[in-house]
Amino acid sequence: MAPPRFFCYNQSRMTRHGAALTTAAMAALLLGCGARQAGPVSALHDYSAALRAHDYSAAYDMMSESFQAKHSREDFVRMMKESGPEVAQTAQMLGSQHKSVDVTAEFNFGIGDTMRLVQEDGEWRIASNPMAFYSQGTPREALRSFVRAYSLRRWDVMMRFVPTKYRERMSVEKMREQFEGDHREELDSMMNMIQANLDEPITDKGNEARMPYGDRFEVKFVLEEGRWKIQDLD
Repeated sequence: MAPPRFFCYNQSRMTRHGAALTTAAMAALLLGCGARQAGPVSALHDYSAALRAHDYSAAYDMMSESFQAKHSREDFVRMMKESGPEVAQTAQMLGSQHKSVDVTAEFNFGIGDTMRLVQEDGEWRIASNPMAFYSQGTPREALRSFVRAYSLRRWDVMMRFVPTKYRERMSVEKMREQFEGDHREELDSMMNMIQANLDEPITDKGNEARMPYGDRFEVKFVLEEGRWKIQDLD
């Protein structure tokens, strides 16, 4: 039996190359990590002072390695010189709000997951909701949640992403048969391709959204009762 439109795909167009799995990566703190700085408050004070003194080269030295890898010193200095009023306002605001700083960090892992941490009373604590495994709050969250459910073979969870008009034709058992049946190889390839493109731009128009991936494929989303669902994967 051919799969319903919910997971429609064209076998002749299916790309068969494998996709590398997402690996965990730790994001560095924006401020307070340099040996020459006592902490984030000190870093903000030094940065504000450099801006007020128009010492933009010194300000550039305080930027993170990832920023410097994308922006040259020359471009940074030129941009600062061309944005005098904005730079002055930034320096003023930083100078007037330097008594306390909320220090946060983010840990990126798994399938586009992010764990946010905050520093409270000198200790790092988890600020994200660790129980939000299958969020459907945005199209991208819905897609990541769907990919996670697929990777864990949670066919019951995957049913949450079926639009209302298809639910009468689907069941947990049919979901399992569809992904583990005769077309398993093609669907595995498609899901691997989607996972490799989870950060592609998504166009959101009202209750519908689209995310192109690969050469000519597209994921289609639909918003129902405040939750994003997957209308089509190919």
